[in-house]
Amino acid sequence: MAPVTSLTASVNQRLASALSAALPEAGSADPLLRRSDRADFQANGILALAKKAKANPRELATEVVSQVVTGDLIKDIEVSGPGFLNITLTDRAITESLAARHADPDRLGVPFAENAGTTVIDYAQPNVAKEMHVGHLRSAVIGDALRGMLDFTGERTIGRHHIGDWGTQFGMLIQYLIENPGELAPAADVDGNQAMSNLNRVYKASRAVFDSDEEFKERARKRVVALQSGDKETLDLWQRFVDESKVYFYSVFEKLDMEIRDDEIVGESAYNDMMAETARLLEESGVAVRSEGALVVFFDEIRGKDDQPVPLIVQKADGGFGYAASDLSAIRNRVIDLHATTLLYVVDVRQSLHFRMVFETARRAGWLNADVTAHNMGYGTVLGADGKPFKTREGETVRLEDLLDEAVQRAAEVVREKARDLTEDEIQERAAQVGIGAVKYADLSTSPSRDYKFDLDQMVSLNGDTSVYLQYAYARIRSILRKAGDACPAAHPELDLHEAERALGLHLDGFAETVAEAAAEYAPHKLTAYLYQLASLLTSFYDKCQVLSDDNPTEVVENRLLLVDLTARTLHRGMSLLGIRTPERL
Repeated sequence: MAPVTSLTASVNQRLASALSAALPEAGSADPLLRRSDRADFQANGILALAKKAKANPRELATEVVSQVVTGDLIKDIEVSGPGFLNITLTDRAITESLAARHADPDRLGVPFAENAGTTVIDYAQPNVAKEMHVGHLRSAVIGDALRGMLDFTGERTIGRHHIGDWGTQFGMLIQYLIENPGELAPAADVDGNQAMSNLNRVYKASRAVFDSDEEFKERARKRVVALQSGDKETLDLWQRFVDESKVYFYSVFEKLDMEIRDDEIVGESAYNDMMAETARLLEESGVAVRSEGALVVFFDEIRGKDDQPVPLIVQKADGGFGYAASDLSAIRNRVIDLHATTLLYVVDVRQSLHFRMVFETARRAGWLNADVTAHNMGYGTVLGADGKPFKTREGETVRLEDLLDEAVQRAAEVVREKARDLTEDEIQERAAQVGIGAVKYADLSTSPSRDYKFDLDQMVSLNGDTSVYLQYAYARIRSILRKAGDACPAAHPELDLHEAERALGLHLDGFAETVAEAAAEYAPHKLTAYLYQLASLLTSFYDKCQVLSDDNPTEVVENRLLLVDLTARTLHRGMSLLGIRTPERL
């Protein structure tokens, strides 16, 4: 179905035409529409145009008003203040726009973005043989939401989970396993909890031997060399650790209600064979230079405490490669082999300096250019109620599984308290959807770069800016639609609209623009803010306008059913883009 032109865009087109007639030199000037308390929209671009043309702004605004055609789209337009335009739309235009969106159940009339490209999103980066903790939450949740929004706009997205699966610790783990065969059960025989239990046991045991036995430590170091050189026995055992870890990763991501594709898990090891070539290309091009035996890149504008340039180390003096070499190799792979036009990294804000240097190095090397951009989506820290980094009472990092389990448990209490006709199995199913949705929404409703406090009591509250509030709004509409019987949603443009209907309808019409803006700016919090306001306007509508009432004519019932049905569809679609489910009953 063809996309629906938003009312904002339609008014902009009408005003632009009037502006062109009133002031030909303005060309295709933007009227700069914004929502207003005094009218549906206010155009405030006249003042800047009048100043540029050395004209009286109020006289110019008056001339523009005389050029605007009213009656079909615009009901009334008036000059306000020094030259603003207050614009009120017709009820018919609002209803017809909503009807067009309602007729497109999959996209709600939302157009695809022009010039869509290919974005590789680097997110959800756990470490092999280590438990996922609260610090892994934001990368996964934010990355998944960004991917959902970008996909919906027509962008082709490719996920990359840059897991930590390489390095010196694997020499220790593999050597221990060689000397203690049978300690790690086959991944096919265990579930996520068993997998993590096995990995924890082996890690702790190998670390204890590594720290107390110098001879074992030396054997472990030699095992690292064997791993890096491709020794078959060593690689086979390394693969067992990776496979076991994946079983655990998948169990955690399943709790997060996220799909992680196996072919998109591409760890540091995947770039091992590229790193020597990456270093050679950088050195031959002069982008990197030798300094005290190491291959480094210097940046005049990045200096340390001693006012000396801080280098990006591509290759260490002993010949080993660090994170920079694998990150630069990953850029080459994503640009050359995956044909990415955008590289998006969802990583801790504390790594911002590292990626700033990596991106600049890639630009100097020509791997990033005018056709390929890279963006570091640095995110803040999850804080506890005390405003400090979230820890257990014992001061340990909070296990991600424990956090998610507690969220579901709290949600079950809320659902059970409200449940009327749900079985216990249904309560548990809804609890998972509500609890995980609450965790995701609390994260996404905060600007990614900011820290936020993890407060489960607030997250699962039915009041305020929470996903539970939105989920109950959706479930309430579904209940109304089930009770509607033979009455069906249908548009009646001839009807006058109540003020609350107009407010809800105008907000629904802004969904496409919100999604486009949130996706373009990598700002999921803008979509959550839109959805919260939508649910709030729905509540106001309920208070002032009965949907199903014997006192309402059939046309009014059908028109209001269309309005709430479109609201439900918009809530459902918007929440799904964020990775949050909307239960039909709560």
